[in-house]
Amino acid sequence: MNTRVLTGITTTGTPHLGNYVGAIRPAVAASRRGDVDAFFFLADYHALIKSDDAARIERSRLEIAATWLAAGLDPQRVTFYRQSDIPEIPELTWFLTCIASKGMLNRAHAYKAAVDKNIAAGEDPDAGVSAGLYMYPVLMAADILAFDAHQVPVGRDQIQHIEMARDLGQRFNHLHGNEFFVLPEALIEEQVATLPGLDGRKMSKSYDNTIPLFAGGAKQLREAILRIVTDSRAPGEPKDPDDSALFTIFRAFAGEAETAAFRQALLEGLGWGEAKQALYERIEAEVAPMRERYEALIADPAAIEAILRQGAQKARAIATPKVAALREVLGLRAMTTAPARAGGPKVAPKPGKLPRFASFRDTDGRFRFRLFSADGQELLLSKPFAEPKLAGALQKRLGTSGAAAVALQVRPLSVGLELDGEEVASTPDYRDGPARDEALAQLRAALDQLAAQD
Repeated sequence: MNTRVLTGITTTGTPHLGNYVGAIRPAVAASRRGDVDAFFFLADYHALIKSDDAARIERSRLEIAATWLAAGLDPQRVTFYRQSDIPEIPELTWFLTCIASKGMLNRAHAYKAAVDKNIAAGEDPDAGVSAGLYMYPVLMAADILAFDAHQVPVGRDQIQHIEMARDLGQRFNHLHGNEFFVLPEALIEEQVATLPGLDGRKMSKSYDNTIPLFAGGAKQLREAILRIVTDSRAPGEPKDPDDSALFTIFRAFAGEAETAAFRQALLEGLGWGEAKQALYERIEAEVAPMRERYEALIADPAAIEAILRQGAQKARAIATPKVAALREVLGLRAMTTAPARAGGPKVAPKPGKLPRFASFRDTDGRFRFRLFSADGQELLLSKPFAEPKLAGALQKRLGTSGAAAVALQVRPLSVGLELDGEEVASTPDYRDGPARDEALAQLRAALDQLAAQD
């Protein structure tokens, strides 16, 4: 089984070289591994916590999506979507909110830091603290748990959020007596490169010392590199590469031989102006092809929109049946499948009122079967089989497995049923989403009812 790895990108800024080297480039490379099922999402709900500038968020969503695609993220290979296109995420956030303890949220680092800052300033502890900031860990848990992510790449400052997601998933599993959620692991990014900015400190929007990745084109990239702070050593004087932001950035873009040559040139007295030109040329060689793709994508936002919507369909095929199952266990199921009143006696189904299979032979000579609800509604139609015993074996397996043992892939107006990674049956097409969801609940109940009679 592939390892599902999930990464969120907050949409509040314009990507810079530090983002590319530290996050984008390694993540895109990891997504190409054959054993990884990669999920990448634009965390635009999270952005609302950090910014109330609608234009900035809107522009950032476009720029960040274009950047990742230009850097080589393959939407056919990965699941790439917007957080705000997945309505199951806020619904799951509420389910998790209802079991999250206030004490746990009080200990969240971001909230504690805001409180400590207020107290130090003599303010009310919760001055300026929004409920969004306070609930941030629960939203992040929903992002992860909705897709059963096995690993979430994070820095050490984010480990607590993964631990909270595990705690919430484990608590829900315990309360409802089943393994509804995979418990994620933090994938600690110990080797992530951290680039210095223009002033030698870590490259960060917070310090306003960033070098743009694509914004402003080659001209702005060169101008930013020329502004990198250096010491006063003149051309001909030896430079210390280990104390040079220029060398650190160069090393992040060059191979071993090229890096060694640049290091030697600095030791031999290469002038800072020449060193900056060499750094610009080295970065431009890698960035220019990506910038061309980026500019084409920025000029065609409809193409990006189509990619993100396709990604949302892939993501919802997982999240929709999961949340539907959670709704059932929480008592939010369709009235047609409502259980007996709490505390009341369990009534055995009347003979002849159980779901049933009906086998038949197609006009092409192959064999299929349908599953009908107790009141005669068609719930499933199997794929065709060359031999009746194959159809019978599948029918028997479905009749004893229960809903938890099958994968139900939700489509816009229908549902596909998978076993062992292969679709073996599907529902009829329904008139709309609510009708499909009601049928999905009936199908789950029918499968569980059949298994209970086995």
